[in-house]
Amino acid sequence: MRYFNTEGACRPDDHYMVRLDNRLAVIKNTLVDRKKYFVINKGRQYGKTTTLKALAQYLAEDYIVFSLDFQQMSTSTFVDDITFVKGLVNRLLTALKRMKIEDTEKFTEALTSLREKQPDAGMDDLFECLSSICETSSRPIVLMIDEVDSAGNNQVFIDFLAQLRGYYLARDEMPTFHSVILAGVYSIKNLKLKMCAESEHQYNSPWNIAADFKIAMNFSAGQIATMLGEYEADHHTEMDIDAVAEEIYSYTSGYPVLVSTICKYIDEDLPAYDIFAAPKDAWSKDGVAEAVKNMLKVSTPLFESMVKQLDMYEELRAMLENIIYRGMKIPFSPDEKSVSIGLMFGFLTERNGQVAVANRIFEMYLLNLFMTEEAGKSEVYAQGGSDRIGLIRNNRLDMYLVLKKFVEYFHEVCSEKDEKFIEKFGRKFFLLYLKPIINGTGNYYIEAQTRDERRTDVIVDYLGEQFIVELKIWHGSEYNERGERQLTEYLDYFHTDKGYLLSFNFNQKKEIGVKEILVNGKTIVEAVV
Repeated sequence: MRYFNTEGACRPDDHYMVRLDNRLAVIKNTLVDRKKYFVINKGRQYGKTTTLKALAQYLAEDYIVFSLDFQQMSTSTFVDDITFVKGLVNRLLTALKRMKIEDTEKFTEALTSLREKQPDAGMDDLFECLSSICETSSRPIVLMIDEVDSAGNNQVFIDFLAQLRGYYLARDEMPTFHSVILAGVYSIKNLKLKMCAESEHQYNSPWNIAADFKIAMNFSAGQIATMLGEYEADHHTEMDIDAVAEEIYSYTSGYPVLVSTICKYIDEDLPAYDIFAAPKDAWSKDGVAEAVKNMLKVSTPLFESMVKQLDMYEELRAMLENIIYRGMKIPFSPDEKSVSIGLMFGFLTERNGQVAVANRIFEMYLLNLFMTEEAGKSEVYAQGGSDRIGLIRNNRLDMYLVLKKFVEYFHEVCSEKDEKFIEKFGRKFFLLYLKPIINGTGNYYIEAQTRDERRTDVIVDYLGEQFIVELKIWHGSEYNERGERQLTEYLDYFHTDKGYLLSFNFNQKKEIGVKEILVNGKTIVEAVV
């Protein structure tokens, strides 16, 4: 039986996966057939290797494909060009042994001759040999190299790219590869981020011949549904395929490994829960939420990489904190350094002309990370922890009481703070207060669609019950009434009749406290601090 795979490349015979036929056809027709050199540059576990392996098979009928992985070449291979040439020739010979092509003997002889008869062969000798192979090949040759990041901090790799570029520009006179495809996290133009030395030639990209790779690598809700349809045909769970696919997409925005991880949890872990013993119950909105909660409790390579990059790039971290905590609107510019880095790692995206976190799971993970880092030194977090027992009744969260206790505490501790301080930190304080109350049992996330510097909606899930809490800065009665109406519309979207509104009000005549009001047939619990 096939299963959901989260480790390494996916194979359709072994794994449930989104079919890539349409994507492969577009890559072939718009890039490879047009002799383009390009880079598949995406964040970690974004399906790059799976795509390359499938593409190599897809192209095999029309092209000879050399598919290499620089991760299989040791660091010592990149010491100098002579060592690199020997290492690369060995990888090409190994690839030839796996390939069933008409030119195997001819190619093997040429590469072996280079290795054995020219022991000091350098980069120029290598490319003369490769040019000769391309000239005499019975079919056009495509070169694929995965994990180019493994070589990204080595000057010899930059020289290799420069030779590829030189032959590409002179391809009418010097035969060369029909198409070259590189794959990695770091884009070639950002290799300078990995270079140890900082000489000027390393800042000038040797790969400015590359065509733009505009093909979406994330999955749509429809593609996820197709994958679930294959699973359903095998397991007969009676799930609502389209609804489950939409729910998975709402959390992941189609980030491949996140999609597979949710499905893996639902398939393998949730049946052990009494409430999810029936497959239809597991493959549901509640099942997806439970899977996400479990995901966020585990350290994964993707999350570990995220923490590493945030520690390395402080400006990117500051940008993410401002987006998540304050709802700051940051204009999208792909060439701004922090934005460029966030896009490269897959942490950021563009939404309505603004910089946004790439998906809801990343937002939830980052929020948990930032909260945990502050928890040990936060009196607000400690207060939420001490209040927790009285706020949970019969395994139900009393959100009315949560707001009431928070208003009391905030007024006592923060009433003397100035307006700028509260605008910047007020919402963070509430999230810090809330975290220990629901920690381990519930989850919450910030709704990206409604978040801005004036308004933030927090969606809280606690044992199957959902609470919509709007946090906003007071900007007058008219704005407040409009916010109440907006909240009722949002409640309609979530099919609930009760919502919560926490206002940070700087009006000297404000009435501090909690009250219930009725707006458009909806009950709103309004708290003012």
